[in-house]
Amino acid sequence: MADVTVRGAGIFGLSVAWCCLRRGARVRVIDPFGPGAGASGGLVGAMAPHVPETWNAKKDFQFRSLIAAEDFWAEVQAAGGVGPGYLRSGRLQPLADARAVELARQREVSARELWQGKADWRVVDAAEFGAWAPRSPTGLLVQDTLSARLHPRHACAALVAACRAKGAEIEAEGPERGAVVWATGVHDLEAMSRAAGRMLGTGVKGQAALLRLEARERPQLFADGLHIVPHGDGTVAVGSTSEREFDDPAGVDGLLDDVLGRAMAAFPVLRQAEVLARWAGVRPRARSRAPILGAHPLRPGAFIANGGFKIGFGMAPRVGEVMADLVLEGKDRIPGDFRPEPL
Repeated sequence: MADVTVRGAGIFGLSVAWCCLRRGARVRVIDPFGPGAGASGGLVGAMAPHVPETWNAKKDFQFRSLIAAEDFWAEVQAAGGVGPGYLRSGRLQPLADARAVELARQREVSARELWQGKADWRVVDAAEFGAWAPRSPTGLLVQDTLSARLHPRHACAALVAACRAKGAEIEAEGPERGAVVWATGVHDLEAMSRAAGRMLGTGVKGQAALLRLEARERPQLFADGLHIVPHGDGTVAVGSTSEREFDDPAGVDGLLDDVLGRAMAAFPVLRQAEVLARWAGVRPRARSRAPILGAHPLRPGAFIANGGFKIGFGMAPRVGEVMADLVLEGKDRIPGDFRPEPL
């Protein structure tokens, strides 16, 4: 059996570990802070596609991952007995004016081809969704059936349980053995930027909140840059900010209050919901905004899986598979835009 060491127990690291275990590898995961301690331990869990137009390798990769997600998470839950909170619930977005409606109808047509009949993008009447509909000046919404959600903390716990059930060691410290995959987020992005003398990636802070509201079967909502994500435990997540400059990586402040105010203006159904928790963390954003996958540019013989800014959970099933291909079989199916920039 092959030996694999994964450094980093966030969503990318745990997904790579799980996909290697499924193929019979012996896996050790090392993270001094514990599973889901960084950006993957947030609250939101929106897994939404790019718009179905101007197709490219990144959009295709994400589409394949979102389609694979249901089976991926079902297998994880069956192996470890812990639910990730996954549901392909779809998403609603308001349409602001006639131009937005026209563009949305064009995308209805392109979605039928690009999404291969596996999901829909359609214009619908907001009245169909009653109080759950976001405010829309046109009275119309986009509904897509590809978007899904999970609870980030539950998903990380589910992967930990599944990996351990397959015999993985998940430790704070320990020696490396075999092939090494670095999935350490902002730490590695900053190290690569220093080595290159230019910005290859950085950390972007996000703040989010969790509200008490029973809406577990409802679609997620998106408007004004905000994600409203119902979870399966009677809560709804609201997020998030995107902060390039900050003093306290884990501090919540007035910027989150602003997010909540905007969310309640756009989605009146949230106004009476109690705020249960507030969260802040720093997410790894590659300069290209795509994941960074492949041979590690700083560590000869090692590999990297990084840069899951805002799309990490949606990309994770396919990231795990293509990295297992590369690490265990030498098979390279990584899109060119995802490869690390030369240093």
